Amino acid sequence: MTLNTHLQLDSKLNGNIIQLKKDYAKVSLQTLDIMKADKKGLVHGGFIFCASDYAAMACINDPFVVLAKSNTKFLSPVKVGDVVIIEAQVVDSQGIKATVEVNAFVDEELVFKGEFFTATLKHHVLGK
Repeated sequence: MTLNTHLQLDSKLNGNIIQLKKDYAKVSLQTLDIMKADKKGLVHGGFIFCASDYAAMACINDPFVVLAKSNTKFLSPVKVGDVVIIEAQVVDSQGIKATVEVNAFVDEELVFKGEFFTATLKHHVLGK
């Protein structure tokens, strides 16, 4: 399956798609030194959220998909050097709206989970 959305993102910051099929995406994020929040190497949660959002958008895989809202939980810290594996799965879809369940793991430990609520528009959110 070909990726049709969010094609201009930098994979160093958002991760790489390692599996893509209808209503499912799997992303691998190699955490880097530029992601650290402190001297101990704690990765800023925004990078985990960003890669999770990317997985959710890829799961929908439409050029005009946008995030409407999310409910997320950070369950365990991530440190520089960790590889985060993120799985996104559509769990509900009605018209232009979809709910995507996202789980992120480091060495099979769940570190982040969330529900991402998306809308697939007819045109780009910034206009034609």
